[in-house]
Amino acid sequence: MLPLDDAKIADLLVETKLITKEKLAIAQELSKKVEISLYEALLQKSLIDDVKYGKVLADYYKLPFINLIEIEIPEGVLFTIPEEVARKNEAVVFGVDNECVKIATPRPGPGIEMLKANLEKKVRKKIQLYYVTYRDLGNALSTYKKNLQYTFEKLLKQGEITTPFGVERDPPVEKIVDFMIETAYQEKASDIHIEPQDKVSLVRFRIDGILSDVIQIPESIHDRIITRIKVMSGLRTDEHQSAQDGKIHKIINKEDVDLRISITPIVDGEKVVIRILASSARNFTLTDLGMNERDLGRVKKAFSKTYGMILSTGPTGSGKTTSIYAILKILNSREKNITSIEDPVEYRIKGANQIQVNTKTNLTFANGLRSILRQDPDHVFVGEIRDNETAGIAVNAALTGHLVLSTLHTNNASTAIPRLIDMKVEPFLVSSTVNVVIAQRLVRKICDNCKVSFTIPKTDLHAYFPQEVVDKHYVGVGKSKDIRMYKGGGCKLCHGSGYFGRIGIFEVLEVTNAVRKLINQKEDADIIERTALSEGMTSMLDDGINKMARGLTTLEEILRVIKTEEVS
Repeated sequence: MLPLDDAKIADLLVETKLITKEKLAIAQELSKKVEISLYEALLQKSLIDDVKYGKVLADYYKLPFINLIEIEIPEGVLFTIPEEVARKNEAVVFGVDNECVKIATPRPGPGIEMLKANLEKKVRKKIQLYYVTYRDLGNALSTYKKNLQYTFEKLLKQGEITTPFGVERDPPVEKIVDFMIETAYQEKASDIHIEPQDKVSLVRFRIDGILSDVIQIPESIHDRIITRIKVMSGLRTDEHQSAQDGKIHKIINKEDVDLRISITPIVDGEKVVIRILASSARNFTLTDLGMNERDLGRVKKAFSKTYGMILSTGPTGSGKTTSIYAILKILNSREKNITSIEDPVEYRIKGANQIQVNTKTNLTFANGLRSILRQDPDHVFVGEIRDNETAGIAVNAALTGHLVLSTLHTNNASTAIPRLIDMKVEPFLVSSTVNVVIAQRLVRKICDNCKVSFTIPKTDLHAYFPQEVVDKHYVGVGKSKDIRMYKGGGCKLCHGSGYFGRIGIFEVLEVTNAVRKLINQKEDADIIERTALSEGMTSMLDDGINKMARGLTTLEEILRVIKTEEVS
């Protein structure tokens, strides 16, 4: 039986009443817009339960359904087929008994039948096929790299050679580097840190914004690994005392992945940080990122204009650029000329003209922006407003019939206004051009697979947040009553952390007539913020507590990303 395409899957889901035609249309629109499968779109929009979806497809293929998240696959069983074969064929072995070998796949077809036949000859047992969803398969495939240090040690032993003088090691550095990068990709890490220390090198992954140790590398091969990365990224291998930046393009599991390389000399040697930019990360919409309908309406109103400025603010790693890309995807069409100047160009936008900053050739943000304005643009994206010159050119571009999108490093939305004025932009120009300011942070989401609830006295939250804000989101709870909170218990899916993925908390400041008047009067950020709040702006704190009350994140995450002084 041939695998189903998206059109047939859609018919099957409606036929089995697993989804309505109206909800299906929402997923199909998203699938077409961001070029992802219908299955991925259904999950992104939370329109379908993964297990129920799997059971419907399993019934169609006449295969038993298996939910692998509930099973602990022994390492010996998993390696019945090598990882490379498992990923290529989208299948895992999850069980072996005296009679058969059990294989789970989301895509039965000729390829699986060939794998089944070859495996039957090898193990001399009957092969029993099961249906598993793609999400569940992905989690199972990550089990191959569950014990990273163990797998790494096996790679090291591949380079052992016995000589008359004993055992010599010549580890396969190329395989080791590929192993680290591919593992980080599979674990959905945003960064890899390779840090030389006293006697070892430590490899750490940043997953959902948090750094964690993964493996230790012998000091003896650290320099060889650094050299391999330099070669891959076209950097000078004989330079060890200066910082270097480069990039690598790889295809991992049929996906385009860009790697940004930063090498810096520290006391113990050269440290490498690799930023992983996977093409799938560019598929988020503002709704997926966690923006509520009211704020989304303000942003849509701003980018519906043909002129003006949209600013995204927050510290490094808060998702500013991702939010801007989500807006650009909506604006992108053949009738519009979108041009950007970025450092670096994080994701490619089909049909857009993207320029990379290059200080060596004097292609700065300011110079690049001047050039862009001679290219007849409709929409302009300036990666970051860093200096007075760039700020002045960007504001003038917004004033003369262009929609300009950019990012700023400020703590909240209201402080973006005086920041621009500090950059020597006249207040009347700021008030005339800025349409909306989006401030944001990223918090880790509670893992849906192991989410549990518990209760605490409502008064406990008053120690952290203003009482009126807490009461707003826990309506109907008496002063002495308990409130329900949520956390992740820890499972295979979230690697015991209790969190899986991230979501944004936002505040969107719309420049209304009242706010415009305050800007012209050079009022400070606090007064602008109070006015915006009185006109209905949701603060980041308010949005964060709302997401906590809805069971999307935890108290600890809100406190981690919103500074104490902001909530006192």
